[in-house]
Amino acid sequence: MATDEPNVSIGRADNSSFAFGANARAETHNTTAPARDETAEQLLAAVRELREDLARLRENEQVARLDSTLADTEEEITRTGTAGESRIQRLREALTDAQSVLTLFSSAGAVAGLLGM
Repeated sequence: MATDEPNVSIGRADNSSFAFGANARAETHNTTAPARDETAEQLLAAVRELREDLARLRENEQVARLDSTLADTEEEITRTGTAGESRIQRLREALTDAQSVLTLFSSAGAVAGLLGM
């Protein structure tokens, strides 16, 4: 049984777009991660280390809020290459609120030092 349908075979299609149909439109937007300066790199490393340390604690409201703020900071630095001033302020507030829990971790001191606290 013969068909009139064309055969299509696609091998690797890295960084490609496809569109099918009469009114189809394909767009590709390839971006690279933004460059981070040394300060952002240090803050990102310290944030990740503190998040690892927090995972060892029994979660409470302070720990959950701090971890969420740290996760948001990590995501922002990864996405944009820096942490904005409002993000830094939220992180300072979360560190201050969780200070009684954080005295156990040197990683908290590293983050606080990078924030000028």
